[in-house]
Amino acid sequence: MYSNQVRAKKNLGQHFLNDENIAQQIVESLDCGISHNYTLEIGPGMGVLTKYLVNNMETEKFYVVEIDRESVAYLEKNFPQLKKKIISKDFLQLHLDELFSEPVAVIGNFPYNISTQILFKVLDYRDLVPLVVGMFQKEVAVRIAANPGNKDYGIISVLLQAFYDIEYLFTVEPHVFIPPPKVKSGVVRLIRNQNQKLKCDESAFFKVVKTAFNQRRKTLRNALKSITQKADLPFLDLRAERLSWQDFELLTLKIYESE
Repeated sequence: MYSNQVRAKKNLGQHFLNDENIAQQIVESLDCGISHNYTLEIGPGMGVLTKYLVNNMETEKFYVVEIDRESVAYLEKNFPQLKKKIISKDFLQLHLDELFSEPVAVIGNFPYNISTQILFKVLDYRDLVPLVVGMFQKEVAVRIAANPGNKDYGIISVLLQAFYDIEYLFTVEPHVFIPPPKVKSGVVRLIRNQNQKLKCDESAFFKVVKTAFNQRRKTLRNALKSITQKADLPFLDLRAERLSWQDFELLTLKIYESE
C-alpha cells in the first residue's frame, strides 16, 4: 500500500514494512515498564510505525528523524500534527543531548546499511537512552543478543551488553517489505542495565575487546600480543568468544594495572 507513494532508495537502505500486525507488535514492544519522557523514531519512511506511535503518546513527546526528503514531505502531509517534530537530518550527526534533556526511547525499522552505527551512537548516549526497540538484518540482531560461547557473539555483543540487557523478540520475513530484502530481519529490545560505569578505562576496554575478536580463532594469549606480553593474566588460554563483558572488564584492569 506504500510503494506508490515514496520510492525506496537503495543508497539509504530503505525497505518499507508493509504489515500492520508486525508494525503494531514492534510499537507494543516499547511498553515494557521502562520509564522515558520522549520517544524518537529513526527512519520512519512512510510512517507504518509512526501512526501507532502517534496514537499511543502525547505528540509533544514524540519526534522522528528522517534523512530522505521525499519521506519528510510525505510525513508532513500525512501527519500534520508532527510537522514541528520531524527532524530532517542524519541521525548519526545528531547531538541527542542538545535535543533531549530527559530520557528518550529510540525505535525504528533501522536502515540495514547504518544499523550498527546507530547502535554505537546509542552507546555514546547510553545514559540518555534507557530503551531501544529496533528492527535489523537478522544476522545483526542475532549477533547483538548472542551470549558468550555462541559463534555469533562478537565485538558489538560485548560492548552493548556491558550497558544494556538485550532480548531478541521475533523474526520478520522478507515478503512483508517493499521492496523485499534478500535476508530475514529480526526485532531486538535493549534495556539499560544498572552498570553506570566500567571499573576500567572505557577506551582501553574497547581496545581489548576489538583486538581480541579481530583474531577470534586464536587464544587470547596470541590475539592480544600487540597489546600486552604479560603472562599471568586471566583467560589467556581461552578465545574471545568465551568471555562475558565482565570478564573483559577484569582482563582490561589486569592488563593496564601498574606493574
